[in-house]
Amino acid sequence: MTEHNTSKEGSMSEVEKLVREQIKQAGVDSLLVDELTPNDLNDIDWSGGPSHPKSVAKALQKVPSGAMEYLAVRSPNGKPIAKGGIDYTYKPGTGYMTQLATMEELRGLGIGTHLIRAMEERILQRGLTKASLGVEDDNPDAQRLYERIGYKIVDKLVDSWEEEDEQGNMSTHHATGVIMEKDLVTVTDDPTVS
Repeated sequence: MTEHNTSKEGSMSEVEKLVREQIKQAGVDSLLVDELTPNDLNDIDWSGGPSHPKSVAKALQKVPSGAMEYLAVRSPNGKPIAKGGIDYTYKPGTGYMTQLATMEELRGLGIGTHLIRAMEERILQRGLTKASLGVEDDNPDAQRLYERIGYKIVDKLVDSWEEEDEQGNMSTHHATGVIMEKDLVTVTDDPTVS
């Protein structure tokens, strides 16, 4: 994994400096959200363990068929700083947000919320009215974020997947948590439209 200098260590990475300056100057909504591509895989090592980019690559293979979309929030230099996929096959009428991650040193700046809003807009553009996501028990900060922006717990999450450690050893990761869902509503200026 690539080492990142953080402000806790007394210095910031170049990406962190660029992002913080952009947010200070123009707000978090000024950060570009667009498609994550296979060319970005080498730049998302911050988002999970050593096998995570392989998992993202597998998800990206579903994009051309329309079964999935994968978005990234980009720093001013074009590098992904947050990312997540939308699986349109998970549950009828719902876009399921998966593999959500924001660079650790940039959390708490509204970048995750910015990404989720863009993902919700994509779900609405597909004519779907619900967004859902899973959050593991060991990630209470993420659950609080999702609750704050309108997600409600609808079910328990029990999942497992293969993952690789730093030495290349494979193991099965078992996850428990909750499935959260949000009804997406479009706002219009016409009071006769509900």
